[in-house]
Amino acid sequence: MKSEIQFSQFDSTNIRRVRKIKEFLDSVELELSEDIEIYVSAKEDEQIIACGGLSGKILKCIAVAPHKRGEGLILTVMTYLLNAAYNRDRKELFLFSKPKYLSFFEECGFHLIQRYENEIMLMENTHNLQEYKDNLIKLKKDGGVIGSIVMNANPFTLGHQHLVTEAAKRSSWLHLFVVKEDASEFKFKDRIDLIKKGVAHLKNITVHEGSDYIISKATFPTYFIKDKGKVNDLHAKLDLYIYKNHLAPALGITHRFVGTEPYCKVTNNYNQNMKKILEKEEAGSKPIKVVEIPRIEFAQKAISASRVRALLKEEKYEELANIVPPTTMEFLMKEVVNGRYN
Repeated sequence: MKSEIQFSQFDSTNIRRVRKIKEFLDSVELELSEDIEIYVSAKEDEQIIACGGLSGKILKCIAVAPHKRGEGLILTVMTYLLNAAYNRDRKELFLFSKPKYLSFFEECGFHLIQRYENEIMLMENTHNLQEYKDNLIKLKKDGGVIGSIVMNANPFTLGHQHLVTEAAKRSSWLHLFVVKEDASEFKFKDRIDLIKKGVAHLKNITVHEGSDYIISKATFPTYFIKDKGKVNDLHAKLDLYIYKNHLAPALGITHRFVGTEPYCKVTNNYNQNMKKILEKEEAGSKPIKVVEIPRIEFAQKAISASRVRALLKEEKYEELANIVPPTTMEFLMKEVVNGRYN
């Protein structure tokens, strides 16, 4: 008699069942993503044979036991996950996977946004990317040099202000994208407010809220990437190809400006990937010139947001005032008064 397959849903507080999911994923050479909120599992004879997870807007850790592949289990797991997402009013969903699984997820209503070789792809279940590009087109400006910056600004410093001011000087118009993901010490609403105040003196700039199409390192999945040394590289390449093939053309961007990176190896590697990918002549997309602006220094050290955060926690407010604009300093002191930093 054929065993009945049982599907169930549970959340991350069920430690025992999460541990079983981890053991199953280990058996199929995948890793458990620690940020999953909701799990779906399929069991046969008390053994897990398939699973999947939901983290924010992203579906993760979708797997089927080798001996059960080809039986349509992915479709059922995906149906449970989609229902879990919809019940939480999350209708715009994304997933990352290997390109070889493209057809499986297309059957589930997802379509390709971008792939990088045979390594990784990003899919969505809506047509929001096209809507986002259509909205960007409405903000397009004419000019010889249409510049762009992608910025987190955690928080906005004099270094950021210098980068934006220099880029604006060299551009007919400058588009500044603020990373929207709330995975930083300072919330998005505060970061974008400080940026807008810090660049208010510039008249040829549009400050854009970031989008799901500027991939955050915090949400970039690693559970199916075996070579962990390639994670940052794959994140950079997928993110940059989405920017080059989708976002930049909508605004007619010709240049991307970035600060030099003397400290962080990951960021420096990202900058090098930026040059290789954006400046490359490829069919279907125009090359984008990458311009590095030297960082400004204070006390023989490059100004950085990490330095600001360190000085704030060390209560070195006089030194702090030398590396942030007055608008950022005013905000930070209010944060101190309100007890955020003690």
